[in-house]
Amino acid sequence: MEEKQPPKTKEPSKRDEPQQKEMPTPLSLGAKSKAEAKTPALVETQTVDNASEKLEKLPETQKKLSDKDMVAIKIQAWWWGTLVRWALLHAALRACIIQCWWRLMLSKFLEKRRRAALEVFSWEEWAAVTLQSQAHMWHIRRCYCQVLNAVHIIQAYGRCRACASRGFIKGQYRVMANQLHLELEILLGSGPCIVTEGIPISIKE
Repeated sequence: MEEKQPPKTKEPSKRDEPQQKEMPTPLSLGAKSKAEAKTPALVETQTVDNASEKLEKLPETQKKLSDKDMVAIKIQAWWWGTLVRWALLHAALRACIIQCWWRLMLSKFLEKRRRAALEVFSWEEWAAVTLQSQAHMWHIRRCYCQVLNAVHIIQAYGRCRACASRGFIKGQYRVMANQLHLELEILLGSGPCIVTEGIPISIKE
């Protein structure tokens, strides 16, 4: 609120000079006092009106400022939302790329692991088959050697018996001056046997 201003008094004009010279009457004094009482009331009403006008203007300016602020806030919110959406989109894209790369690497790793396991299994199976074949071959060879040895023994025994039953003796002799020279050849199953011997002869006179 503004301070009350003192009532402005009009300066005496030339026309009023003779009246001022006159002596004031009680009626004139009452009128003057009424006029002086009215002027402060008018000043107060004017100041109140001015204050109310200012108060009315303030909300309008505040409304204007608030509208600008709201527009700025909306623009900032839209911009921040766009940035956040872009950041989320990039993060999702990176996550998708990383997931695809990891799935590819995982499939390659599993394929490599499967191949390694298959190679190990094939080597183990090959080693087992080789050992089994070697063991079977050794067992069969042993059996074959045993049978062959038995056959050789049987054949040798049979040949001995055949030689003893089917052998023959072939020989020749020569009579010399004082001895008899014999040469015998005995043929048996195992092989020929040659016997040479000289027998002395005594001649009587």
